[in-house]
Amino acid sequence: MHLADGIRSAFSSILSHKLRSALTITGIVIGVLAVVSMFSSVYALKKLISSSMADMGWNHSLDIYPGSTMRYGRSDASANSRQRTIQNIQPLSLDDYLALKEQLSYKIIHASVESGNILRVGNEDNMVSIKATENSFFAAKKYELSNGSYFSKLQEDGAHPVAILGYKFADEYFPKQNPIGQTLVLGQHRFRIIGILESERKKTGAAVVSFNSWQRDNDLKAVYVPLKYGAYYLVPNKAIHHIYLQAHNEKEFTAMKAKARQLLLARHNMYPNFSFMDVGDFFLQINKEIDAQMKKWNITLSAIASISLLVGGVGLFSTLLISIQERMTEIGMRKSIGATEQDIFFYFIMESLCLALLGALLGLGIAWLLIISVSQALEFSMVLPWQGAALGLGFSLLIGFISGLYPALKASNTDPIKAIFYHD
Repeated sequence: MHLADGIRSAFSSILSHKLRSALTITGIVIGVLAVVSMFSSVYALKKLISSSMADMGWNHSLDIYPGSTMRYGRSDASANSRQRTIQNIQPLSLDDYLALKEQLSYKIIHASVESGNILRVGNEDNMVSIKATENSFFAAKKYELSNGSYFSKLQEDGAHPVAILGYKFADEYFPKQNPIGQTLVLGQHRFRIIGILESERKKTGAAVVSFNSWQRDNDLKAVYVPLKYGAYYLVPNKAIHHIYLQAHNEKEFTAMKAKARQLLLARHNMYPNFSFMDVGDFFLQINKEIDAQMKKWNITLSAIASISLLVGGVGLFSTLLISIQERMTEIGMRKSIGATEQDIFFYFIMESLCLALLGALLGLGIAWLLIISVSQALEFSMVLPWQGAALGLGFSLLIGFISGLYPALKASNTDPIKAIFYHD
């Protein structure tokens, strides 16, 4: 029997018993739906975690802080010589940052100067966090504005006394009013307010996994001023408290890190009075651990969901056995006009496989509609993972073949004379 004839005969039999066929494939539909939904949920969770880490700037990134990582033992140079060396070394400065910014290849770079000052409200003094930085900081952290504007190039280069307020700062000290254009007095410094960062709740929506909520909470309580203003007027010697670097990919990250170290050592007379916090390696380790755990969850959840497919296979097996009893005369007639045992076997095994295929495709369709509905409800992008679809489809066909194997063998070995004159 040709493949096309076998498929045509199988679908003819399936369509002639629509209700029975629908009930038979119900277990397979539920099993495929469960398998694909499990894969999709695990994949979506992994994607959510990875995107949250990327939002934090953990991928292929490097933090540079002032402070020596060198340790001296008793066998090193004398204390006087060492002290003279240290006196000739300057901490990280705005000039160091500008040199890195000019000579390195990077995706994102920004620096910050952190300070505190007094905000007087009525008769009460409040300590306020001031962060001097650049617009690239807001881009890296994905902080958007609810009102106003970011620093202009003129304001950054000219160290203008302008400020962008965190959402929580504005909400606390400027309730029910628009502070844009007003003057903010912090100690001896006076800033013109030009922008307000947007609330995290408004920006990110429902589907959020945040690993650094405490840091973002502090960021939204701070006041931001241009980096050059902070380096010149908030700290001595144009000091920089933190430099952040992010590469385009893992390969460029290694080269970027090595060149940054060489540049800083050359500028600091080969004295490493700075520290590297390799956030990129930390991110890769976490990502590998997440991948390992997600694979375990995929195996566990898929095994649980596959029970439904096994139940569907049992239903398919029993249905085909019953079908043989009903179609004994058909089997006898087919054999009497020349159908071989291989033809009868192929006919019944194709029917089993077609039923399993229909159940798998229907399960995939329902899973796709479910994923779209959940994505719209949670405002988070979920996809139909090909691994789950392939597993559901492949396992369904395997169940269909195994379930139809014995009924097909039984039908093919039936004596044609007994089949023609068979009475239930």
